[in-house]
Amino acid sequence: MEQIQYRFLFTAIIGVIFMIGIGIMIAENSPIGAIICIIGTIFTIGYGFITKRKMRKLR
Repeated sequence: MEQIQYRFLFTAIIGVIFMIGIGIMIAENSPIGAIICIIGTIFTIGYGFITKRKMRKLR
């Protein structure tokens, strides 16, 4: 079994929190909050994919 890679775990958790935030902001009729959560989701998931690609290149 491999060890837990905490960087990826925290990135995934933060990405999911932003996705949940999108739903909450839409339900609360807050377009600014929804836009902020969408941008946060894009940056967080993008960071995770970029980090994973860099880790693969190092192997």
